[in-house]
Amino acid sequence: MIHQIGKEGQEKLKSSKVLVVGAGGLGSPSAMYLACAGVGTIGLVDDDTVSISNLQRQILHDSDSLGMKKVESAKRTLERLNPHVCVETYDTRLSRECVKDIIAGYDLVVDAVDNLKTRCLVNDTCQELKKPLIEAGVMHFDGMILTILPGKGPCFRCVFPSPPPEDAAGKAGGTGIFGAIPGIVGCMEAVEAVKVLLDIGNPLVGRLLLFSGLDMTWNEIKVSQNPDCPVCGKVS
Repeated sequence: MIHQIGKEGQEKLKSSKVLVVGAGGLGSPSAMYLACAGVGTIGLVDDDTVSISNLQRQILHDSDSLGMKKVESAKRTLERLNPHVCVETYDTRLSRECVKDIIAGYDLVVDAVDNLKTRCLVNDTCQELKKPLIEAGVMHFDGMILTILPGKGPCFRCVFPSPPPEDAAGKAGGTGIFGAIPGIVGCMEAVEAVKVLLDIGNPLVGRLLLFSGLDMTWNEIKVSQNPDCPVCGKVS
């Protein structure tokens, strides 16, 4: 019924394959709304199990999921929402050894992790394979989102050029997050993913969108591609 989508767009979504990296706070609303939108294949990457501390924000899971692998709990939820969606699960942490093989089979990647090293790995691989990437992050009451189209705008490394220190991995998830914040930002990741898949609207390419839940404000920062970026500077 939405003229920007229509029957043709709905059929295109049905034939699309989206990889969601992380079945947690951001990945939950992203994956759920992509399934409800009719995306035909959704891949889920996560090596964690469901704990009680996850439940205030990771709405793919519930109290009956405690102790389950997150990818299996998420698969169960998505198939209940839309039995026609094909859910592929990867019970693993992305590494240089497996990341290319996994990402290569998808049309678009939604990054929903709290690990800075994994973000850089996903960004670098998407640039190399020329896969669109929806990047987001949350902390406390704040969130950010950026859409990355290889060859058409800046990548994650253009915005955050310095790789994180060795002890930075995992810190973001331990700082505390108000549960509704990843819900808001994760929903926006789903919106951006559908826009890119259908080539509609104006995606957040070169526009880093920052959200403050405490102030209830949005701020947009223009970001440019760095011609000397060691990652996307090589993409033509």
